Amino acid sequence: MKHRSGIWLLIAITLLFFGLLLRQGPLILVAASLLLVEILTQLWERYGLTSVVYRRRLSVSRVFCGEEVQLEVEVANGKLLPLPWIEIKDEIPESITLLTGKASPSSSPGRMEITQLFPLMWYEKVTRRYRASCLQRGFYTFGPARIVTGDLLGLAASETNYFEADNLIVYPKIVPLENLGIPSAHLSGEVLTKKRVFEDPILTMGIRDYQSGDSLKRIHWKSSARTGQLQTKLFEPSTTMDMGIFLDVRTTMPPMFGTIPHLTELGIIAAASMCYHAMLEGYRVGLYVNEWRYQAREAIRIPPSQHTEQLPHILENLAKIDPAPNECMPMPTLVLREGTSLPWGSTVVVISAVPTEGLLSSLHKVRKAGRMVALVIVGSGEMPSGKDSLNIYRIPDDVSWQNLKGLSLKK
Repeated sequence: MKHRSGIWLLIAITLLFFGLLLRQGPLILVAASLLLVEILTQLWERYGLTSVVYRRRLSVSRVFCGEEVQLEVEVANGKLLPLPWIEIKDEIPESITLLTGKASPSSSPGRMEITQLFPLMWYEKVTRRYRASCLQRGFYTFGPARIVTGDLLGLAASETNYFEADNLIVYPKIVPLENLGIPSAHLSGEVLTKKRVFEDPILTMGIRDYQSGDSLKRIHWKSSARTGQLQTKLFEPSTTMDMGIFLDVRTTMPPMFGTIPHLTELGIIAAASMCYHAMLEGYRVGLYVNEWRYQAREAIRIPPSQHTEQLPHILENLAKIDPAPNECMPMPTLVLREGTSLPWGSTVVVISAVPTEGLLSSLHKVRKAGRMVALVIVGSGEMPSGKDSLNIYRIPDDVSWQNLKGLSLKK
């Protein structure tokens, strides 16, 4: 570009020399015009992007699947030199659907570009707004942007990049459990039931004399030996229940490893919905997912809690689940390790599209360890042997997660 500019400068000087030598007014005028163009070209090339400020804003940083977000872009020219044109190409995720404005394919996979081209006068600020619909849960990044400006004739141009990114988290849908074929009001007396009083074997409040019918597990042997009479432990009553929701991201039977997107999304919606409804019932809810965390060889683990930030924390982790994970922890291992670490009397709910015999074996062991268990099967996966005494529910294949109507949640 500088080489071309040097040629035009040489031509202008030559014309000016001959114009003055031959005293030709028109020739001098042409040479002066070329010199003026050259000066302006140099100015736009050197100072075109000086004091040019670009900003991008999202109306919110977190939305639920199916909601809208507003993208606002602003560019300001903070100097006297006007810009005859400025072009801005800003990248947005392909999964975000623009409702106003247009986007074209980007050279980056899974990305689109919003292109803006307009003049920008001195000390002028231009703001443009775009409405976008978030139809798929996920973690999305807006940016970077490429900004180019130059002179009217295209003889010179300067460009820069705006690398600051804006992130958007699209939470999965939360729907009534009945829409998934799961009875929320009463799941066989073990899941999402009303709070109830039970004795916590960890909290001993005293002892009393043995009575006929007392379990041998409740006998306090040391006190019995000291007094010479059988003594029975008394436990403190408790109404607080813990629930662990376990999500299996694997959707094809081993040894094959693949992903069925429809089943993956249904499982995520089921996990989000069960967490929400369980917290409404007063449970301390935790989430366990067998997907390896990014750059870490450990599964997603959120211990049970009733904190006000617990549900957003769970939904954020569900939003970030890779739709096609490459690797994951065996679900039976995760269920056995984390399920037995939950307090006695807790409820363990496993959501899986591939109910293997190993998974059912782990559920039986967790049940024998004093936890209540339920299995939610996503899709038409075959049920292996050993399902007796387990509470099993199924989300059928014909449930379309795109058409599920979510709840109206207060933000």
